[in-house]
Amino acid sequence: MPVLQQRGAEAVRPPEFSRAERARVLVAAACGSVIVGYAAVAAVLALVAATATHAAFSTTGVLTAAAPAWLAAHHVPLWFDAGQLGVLPLLPTALLMLLVGRTAAGTADRLGLYEPLQARAVVLSIAGAHAFVGGTIALMMGDGVVRATPAVAFFGCAAVSGVAATLGVARRCGLVEVLFERLDPVALQGLRTGFMSLFALVSAGAAAMAFGLVTSWSTTSSLFDQAGETVGVGLGMWLLCLGYLPNAIIAGMSYVTGAGLSIGTVTVTPMKFVGGPVPGVPLFAALPQQEFVLSPMVLVIAVAIGGFAGWSCRKVADNPATRMRAVLIAAVTVAVGCLVLAATAGGRLAGGAFDPVTIPAGLLALLAAAWVLGPGMAVAWLAGPRPKPVAVMDDEFGEIDEELAQELAATDLAADAEPDAEQPEDGEPVDGYEDEADDDFDEEFDEDDEEFEDELDEEFDEELGDDLVEDPDEELDEELEEPADEPDEAAEPVEEDLDGEPEK
Repeated sequence: MPVLQQRGAEAVRPPEFSRAERARVLVAAACGSVIVGYAAVAAVLALVAATATHAAFSTTGVLTAAAPAWLAAHHVPLWFDAGQLGVLPLLPTALLMLLVGRTAAGTADRLGLYEPLQARAVVLSIAGAHAFVGGTIALMMGDGVVRATPAVAFFGCAAVSGVAATLGVARRCGLVEVLFERLDPVALQGLRTGFMSLFALVSAGAAAMAFGLVTSWSTTSSLFDQAGETVGVGLGMWLLCLGYLPNAIIAGMSYVTGAGLSIGTVTVTPMKFVGGPVPGVPLFAALPQQEFVLSPMVLVIAVAIGGFAGWSCRKVADNPATRMRAVLIAAVTVAVGCLVLAATAGGRLAGGAFDPVTIPAGLLALLAAAWVLGPGMAVAWLAGPRPKPVAVMDDEFGEIDEELAQELAATDLAADAEPDAEQPEDGEPVDGYEDEADDDFDEEFDEDDEEFEDELDEEFDEELGDDLVEDPDEELDEELEEPADEPDEAAEPVEEDLDGEPEK
């Protein structure tokens, strides 16, 4: 029997599908995501080929060229005669994951899925279709000009599409709620703070890259001019920069944290600069052209982000150790995020003079975690609330207690002042002022109570006088005995009357 789903104020019953209908929907979603993604890549290549001056445009050629580009969108490394192309643009990968995620979410809505285990069918069908197509394309490419390893293509396409499909159905099938239910509030706050800190680091990297492009705008313009004056070449260069824009932002984030980046023999960090040739792509104009004395000042941004993480965790608990745990979880989250981003942003560059493009993933993760842990723990420790003491007395009362303990060493108050003395019993006052106040109050109350009872007895005796009975039970017994004696005295004349001899 289908379970009712609650969406807003209306109860929605999931539609009932047969196995054949459910399989048809899953196959349509899997094949649709592959076809739409392949068509999008082919459309971009067709646009570039159509605007190029000396390019031979043909439908077959565009569809054939779209195959390795589709693999590159799944972040599968490609091989050429000159070497491996491992530094792939991240923007096509992000757009492809967005497309797959939307397809998976629409499929879950159409099938009425609402339980975590029901998401397996959607994720496995989409990931399986992408893995099959990717492995097939790699096998068909063979030993041509552009090659790909079939095993890498199979598992790479499955991983990218599977992660995207999981993110698409996570909220609709309750995966997010299941994850949050397993986390306590401290861990949840640490996870949320970690994602916010990671977003802040990425934003800082984007700001650093934008600042570099603005300050070297003349170099950027000259690189665009050197690429060519035709529309097709300019469009191709612009699309190339747009595709590698996320890679450049991650490189800027690595520079802000202090890890830096390297392109061939060129090394750029806030603490070290080694110059050399770089590719003629306008995005590389954002790199510093020489060493600056104030370059280490950029690390202040990372320190500020770490302080922000600590400020976000300052109210998670009254115990400082608990707040430290939240900051630690945030640091681990940032480290994992930086590790994944840096690992996907760099790679081999065909074995030339600019090979490889390296963003040190391990060093970046370590430094990012350190920037969050150091300032974050300091801010969370100092800015957070303190646990309230159970029984704390100020210095003034402490001196008074010591004086009373010396004067009343034999009383229960001495037990409170001296650790080895006997503890006061329950209900007994500890403070000397409370003892004196209670004794005075008891004495006054006892005196007033006795006077009031005496006056009340005197008034009562005057009103009642002799009728006041001390023992009501004795009076009742006397009244009951008197009627019993009278019939005995009158019984004798009655008996004498019966004998005929009445007495006068």
